[in-house]
Amino acid sequence: MKAQEKFSVNVDLKTEPTDKVDFNETNAGVFFSRTISSKSSIKNTLSYTNLNLSYDKDSFKSIDQLRQIQDKFEFSHEILNAVKLIFSLTPTANFQHNLDFSDLSLLGSFEISRQLNSKTTLNIGASRTAIFGNPKFLPVASLNYKINENANLLVGFPDSKISYSNNIRNKFSLNNSFNGNFYNLDVQNNINNNAVKAVLSQMTTSFEYERNVEKNWFLNFKAGYNFDKKYKLTDSKDHIVHDYNIGNGYVLGIGIKYKQ
Repeated sequence: MKAQEKFSVNVDLKTEPTDKVDFNETNAGVFFSRTISSKSSIKNTLSYTNLNLSYDKDSFKSIDQLRQIQDKFEFSHEILNAVKLIFSLTPTANFQHNLDFSDLSLLGSFEISRQLNSKTTLNIGASRTAIFGNPKFLPVASLNYKINENANLLVGFPDSKISYSNNIRNKFSLNNSFNGNFYNLDVQNNINNNAVKAVLSQMTTSFEYERNVEKNWFLNFKAGYNFDKKYKLTDSKDHIVHDYNIGNGYVLGIGIKYKQ
C-alpha cells in the first residue's frame, strides 16, 4: 500500500440513482509512471467510461448512453529545492454513440508545488476542467499534510480527502470532490431542436475502503451521497434548453485494480 505505484489497470462499476434518472457507470483505465531523471517524472492515464441512463416513466428517454475516452499526461519537474512545476494535458472525446472529430476537446492544468516542511506540501495553479459541466478555466489549490505514518490530510479545491491505513493491507478515506462532465449528442433531440450537449455536475461526499487482497490485487468499495446534482441539455451557446431536475442521490461503487 505504501509503495509507489508505477503501473496499474483498473475496472470500476458505479451506480447513482435519483428520483427521475438512474446513472450506471463502467470505467476502465490504464496508468503508468516513470522517473526520467532525479528532478523529472511523467505519468499517463488512459481511460474509457460508459454511462448508462434509465428514466422514470414521465421523463424524456432519448439519451440512453454517454461515453468518454480520455488520456491524461502529466509532467513534473523540480525547478528549485522543494519547488516543482506540474503540467498536464488531457485530450478527451465525449460523445453519445458515434465518435466524431468534433467531439474532441483539450483539458489540462498547470500547478506549482512547494514542500513547506517534511509533512506539508502546498499546491496552487489553474486548470481547464469540466467539473461544473462545461469546460472552463478555474483556480486549483490544495494543502497536503502528513498527520503521521498512517494518516494523511488533503484540503483543497476541487478535491479534499482524509485517509488512514491501520495496516499494510487496508486503506480508509473520506472524500469530498466537485465533479462533472459534458457529452456531445449525435443528433438534435426532439424535445428541443437546439439541444446539442448533455451536461452533468455534482458535489460528492463519499467513504472509500481499499483492500489489498493478494499481492498486486486490490479491491475498492465506495459509498456516498451526491449534493446539488444536475443533469441538463444545452444548445451550442451553453444555454439550457431542458433541465431534468433530478435532485440529489446516493452513490455506490466497487472496483478491482492490479498495480505494481
